[in-house]
Amino acid sequence: MLDDLYQEVILDHYRSPHGKGLREPFEAEAHHVNPTCGDEITVRVHMDGDKVSDVSYDNIGCSISQASASVMYDLVNDKPLQDALATLESFSQLLTGRGTVEADEEVLEDAVAFSGVAKFPARVKCALLSWMAFKDAAARATATRGETHD
Repeated sequence: MLDDLYQEVILDHYRSPHGKGLREPFEAEAHHVNPTCGDEITVRVHMDGDKVSDVSYDNIGCSISQASASVMYDLVNDKPLQDALATLESFSQLLTGRGTVEADEEVLEDAVAFSGVAKFPARVKCALLSWMAFKDAAARATATRGETHD
């Protein structure tokens, strides 16, 4: 029964993705590809101080990778970067735990729907693709803040 609910959450995010579409302004972007299956994503991050003011993305791929990007948007957009990265870490632990990690629904919200993916190592990369691209873009955005331009 719970698996059916989780499957429906993933399909809802796949059919009606939240935050999809590349937007400006942005400080950094990252493009990641899963060579195993061909999923691709470009993520842009716009920072306002230490807050992720906007995260936008464009992606192609399976329902899991596309739905995960939508959930990622909901969980990191308009949040302090530190909180967004902590959520990413919780999601990563859930997916790499091979089904042994208990999901914290208060932290992960709709992302708990991906707990079943942890049992399928080939699909874990699909679910993590957008999150790793976000982490990369956020690191680039924060690195450029420290630079001075003449």
